[in-house]
Amino acid sequence: MATKLSPKEYVKREERLTGGHRLCAGCGAGVVMRQVLMGAKDNPVVISNATGCLEVSTTIYPYTAWKDSYIHSAFENTAATISGVEAAYNSLVRQGKVKSDKPYRFLSVAGDGGSYDIGLQALSGALERGHDVVLLCYDNGAYMNTGFQRSASTPLGAWTTTSPDGKVVPGKQQQRKNLTAIAAAHGVPYVAQASPHNFRDLIAKAETAFETPGPAFLNVLSPCPRGWRSADPDGMKLAKMMVQSCFWPMYEVIDGNYKLSFDPKDRKIPIRDWMEQQGRFKHLFTPEFEYVIEEGQAHVDREWERLKQLASLPPIAE
Repeated sequence: MATKLSPKEYVKREERLTGGHRLCAGCGAGVVMRQVLMGAKDNPVVISNATGCLEVSTTIYPYTAWKDSYIHSAFENTAATISGVEAAYNSLVRQGKVKSDKPYRFLSVAGDGGSYDIGLQALSGALERGHDVVLLCYDNGAYMNTGFQRSASTPLGAWTTTSPDGKVVPGKQQQRKNLTAIAAAHGVPYVAQASPHNFRDLIAKAETAFETPGPAFLNVLSPCPRGWRSADPDGMKLAKMMVQSCFWPMYEVIDGNYKLSFDPKDRKIPIRDWMEQQGRFKHLFTPEFEYVIEEGQAHVDREWERLKQLASLPPIAE
């Protein structure tokens, strides 16, 4: 993994997503993108971005917030788009038609809807074919741009417009999909999960992803005040709490070897601590639905123990 630098060193790096975009107050997507692009250092980047909050808020014609080359892709095919661009670039380099002092980097960006669900086959294909690209998911737990519909990333019990709470059904009835584990199962060189509240960790992971030959996958928690029904200034605080509860563990999978980036140990907090600060879970804090929180906690605890066991395994010999 790339060395974590001091904040002063990161500040020297160029801002590649400008201010003045129209993302909501408190939105995590812009913060995530600024940090990930810092990981590219001064290499030129080509970005493929699926339809979603980030796209509609940063590319309102005739304006753009992107300093790098940018392609708007459909909801389902951003990973396929960047795969084609990377293949074309390699062909042009072989033909001597493209020359650069610094190698180009290629980045696919999609939310959880465009990664866990409708874009999963394109993401899986890019990983399986071995393209030298970084595939980024900014995960806010629902299809936020189109009105807060459930995705495979939506937590158990959460309210969305397609998993509403009622007298009988307590919000979403399924546990969330583990997309990071699915990506790691492809046997790619680098997979990581991160949170923008720890910017040094995220930038270092992005730098490692960009510099690792072959496909790399980054899954990054992205606070959404509108969909989470939380206060605008609380995004990073909630992200930190979700990490401390092990609902969103920070870790890497490097050539099949699992490595924890953070272990709260005796500072681990219950998931209810951050759930009660998000309106999408308010219906669970009632006698009839309290059991959903308990089921969610048990699931998080099991997954955390499984992850710790994977991280304790001896390194896979090269």
